[in-house]
Amino acid sequence: MLTALLAIGVLLTHGPIPQDVTYHLFVDTRKIWSIPNFWNVVTNIPFAVVGLLGLYSLRLPGRLGFLDETRMAYTLLFFGTFLVSTGSSNYHLEPNNQTLAWDRMPMTIAFLSLFSIIISEFISIRSGKALLLPLILAGILSVFYWHLSEIQNAGDLRLYALIQFYPMLAIPIILVCFRPRCTHVQAYWWLLLIYLTAKVFEQLDGEVYDVLGFISGHSLKHLTSALGMYVLLLFY
Repeated sequence: MLTALLAIGVLLTHGPIPQDVTYHLFVDTRKIWSIPNFWNVVTNIPFAVVGLLGLYSLRLPGRLGFLDETRMAYTLLFFGTFLVSTGSSNYHLEPNNQTLAWDRMPMTIAFLSLFSIIISEFISIRSGKALLLPLILAGILSVFYWHLSEIQNAGDLRLYALIQFYPMLAIPIILVCFRPRCTHVQAYWWLLLIYLTAKVFEQLDGEVYDVLGFISGHSLKHLTSALGMYVLLLFY
């Protein structure tokens, strides 16, 4: 709770944060088989594969070891992961603020479903279940708010930034301070490590491309993020 209040306080005192238009300028814009930005588009396919694998595994009795009360959260997690593939692919076909909104929407669904799962497994099942839909609604509204603010030339990413980055601050604290009801702590640590690696690739988009020559940092971000979800699935 204290960390949440601190994060909210920092963002409120910061002032509006507009979307940096250079965000849409990716280094690898090669067109292959008539597909613009080919590698940034096709590297989203693993999200669809992992999402479908997760949804299929939920249908198999005893396949996944999780609290039955979190089934809805897991369903939304893997469904959101599947939607990331379509949202991100569509964005990279034509990068702009409008397509970016549909890229960010499924990411909030998947990420906040995971946050609800961790709250359920480590703190309180009742709290995790109660927070699931409000968290997802808050995530979706944060994207709508940002998009509408950009249309009105008053871009403000603060709410979306809170939704995206606060769980990254809270999750390690939860993993350290609370005892899990399921034995998957290692899976979450691996997921966090892989996610941080993906963010590094995202920030070093051009530098990675300059070094490797055949793939960019942003494309590796897609592959690494999907790998993180697959690793989580393997632990179950």
